[in-house]
Amino acid sequence: MASKPKPAASIPKFVIITGLSGSGMSSATNAFEDLGYFCVDNLPLTMLSTFARLLMPNKEEETAIEKAALVINIRERHFLFELPSEIAKLERKKLKPFVVFFEASDEVLRRRFSETRRPHPADKGSGLLRSIRAERKAMQDIRSHADLIIDTSDLTVHTLRRLLLQKFSRPSEAAAMKVQFVSFGHKFGNPRDVDILFDVRHLPNPYFEAGLRELTGDDPKIVKFLASNPDVHETIRRFTELIDYLLPFYQKEGKSYLTIGVGCTGGRHRSVMVANELRDAVRKGGYSASVVHRDVTK
Repeated sequence: MASKPKPAASIPKFVIITGLSGSGMSSATNAFEDLGYFCVDNLPLTMLSTFARLLMPNKEEETAIEKAALVINIRERHFLFELPSEIAKLERKKLKPFVVFFEASDEVLRRRFSETRRPHPADKGSGLLRSIRAERKAMQDIRSHADLIIDTSDLTVHTLRRLLLQKFSRPSEAAAMKVQFVSFGHKFGNPRDVDILFDVRHLPNPYFEAGLRELTGDDPKIVKFLASNPDVHETIRRFTELIDYLLPFYQKEGKSYLTIGVGCTGGRHRSVMVANELRDAVRKGGYSASVVHRDVTK
């Protein structure tokens, strides 16, 4: 991967995503959306200058769009010939786009197209490998105008996302992983799309205590009852330690959302209280955390 030097504090507000077909432009667009960029796929070049005006402030009001990322590739008919001149027009207006060019080896691109069974946009009947090489040759001039060149041959979707988040966000602006806890009752079935699942049916059940059955795990009486039991404290402590250990790994893989299920028998008492405690612990660790009590009213 090669790139022209860029000041560390300078985060481009106008990015053009381009490169070889199959090199990861769609995945890159998703990452830019997570960074708060307004993303447009395959914008016609004739509209580039018009769109760029939305990023230029006037005397009366702020910009309509704070930052944007546009995907322009070989599917745009006039792309190869007109992009350099269109960029020059924008530069004369003091709005220089930051061009990111994505590429990969011939073998990797061939494998990706074979796996997805999608036709190569440059294929005119000469075969996949020749089409890849023809596009690479045709894109050489565009590549020479790039501010950043990223070779995705050895990158996964997750590592590519992490790379882009590092390069196009300040530490305070990086897209933070959001953690959601879901309390539930096993007798109503497990929630879908749970990444981690905890079972708290081994803890004392307020359902069998006089005056507590109709309350929920949000009620101070239920919290007091459970908090008085050392097994509850030990369970929450161990769950918290495991979550603290795992969260950095999930974040490192570029995961935007993590869902953690906490289940008891009916989903009204133990799971609700424990999910609330775990949410508070995760927040203290600096993560964004929320809780949903799926079965608390059943």
